Amino acid sequence: MAGEFGQRHIICVFGSYSAEPAAPLYRHAYQIGQALARAGYIVANGGYDGTMEASARGAKDAGGLTIGVTCSAFNNARGRILRANAYIDHEIHHEHLLRRIKDMMYMSSAYVVLEGGTGTLTELALVWEYVCKHLITPRPIFVFGDFWRPTVEGILKHRPKSGKYLHMVNSPEEIVRIAAGTIKGRPPWLTDSNSLARIQLPDTPHDSRAEQSRGL
Repeated sequence: MAGEFGQRHIICVFGSYSAEPAAPLYRHAYQIGQALARAGYIVANGGYDGTMEASARGAKDAGGLTIGVTCSAFNNARGRILRANAYIDHEIHHEHLLRRIKDMMYMSSAYVVLEGGTGTLTELALVWEYVCKHLITPRPIFVFGDFWRPTVEGILKHRPKSGKYLHMVNSPEEIVRIAAGTIKGRPPWLTDSNSLARIQLPDTPHDSRAEQSRGL
């Protein structure tokens, strides 16, 4: 596993579970995953449907690696057992939701936040708080599109210093360009002293990985 991941940085994508393949949001997530993988990053996300599936699918279509961090809290969500989507190479499973979010936060060198609901809002709030208050080594937060803009701008109006590491972006190319200029050194999943950063990834890939993936 260490050889497969090497010294590569992980970028985590947060977003809605409900985006359907025909939706613009799904396409945006797919394009972001594809661009990140082409730039050499490992793409991580929550492992399930919607933007999580789309970003992992884009990464796989670009020849990249993916990590899905799933959680027992969602075992019976939406009236069915949820499983990692078919485009996840390596699944990390947690019993507790906050441990899941903290693992995604500590392992990643940057975050991309897409349109979403209360779960995505929680993820944005936590990573922003930890980065803003230097509770972890600061790293870029990319807020994609206009969905979260009123929330972000409302906070920055009263707390302008909180925007130091936050980037409002509208294209995958912007994300890759800014990431290339801001992500430096060894990946935090290798160097962070917090025990959550030392992710023990499985020895074998997730066995439901898609045999073939169609491009969008």
